[in-house]
Amino acid sequence: QVQLVESGGGLVQAGGSLRLSCAASGIISRLNSMGWYRQAPGNQRELVADITSGGSTNYADSVKGRFTISRDNAKKMVYLQMNSLKPEDTAVYYCQCSAVRWLGDSPRDYWGQGTQVTVSS
Repeated sequence: QVQLVESGGGLVQAGGSLRLSCAASGIISRLNSMGWYRQAPGNQRELVADITSGGSTNYADSVKGRFTISRDNAKKMVYLQMNSLKPEDTAVYYCQCSAVRWLGDSPRDYWGQGTQVTVSS
């Protein structure tokens, strides 16, 4: 099984910054894309940003220019640097990855437990 553990959430004032980290562990032959999603109360889970194993990135329009996703393939980690935070960024943030566990395995999606980010106005 593949485990994802997030850290770095918390309470911050509007305009502030936070950095989320996510570590992947377990039986992993290959990590494909990694990403961050978020879910606010009453809303569906939405993509915030993702990054391929080669480093290509994709961002939601609402966070472009404010958030930066990066990854360390050797450490099997993905990061989300969040600057100029707004109250509407308040949500539970989930780490996600697509991984292959062993030769012949199919790529599967895995999710972390989530970390709360609260931005006060």
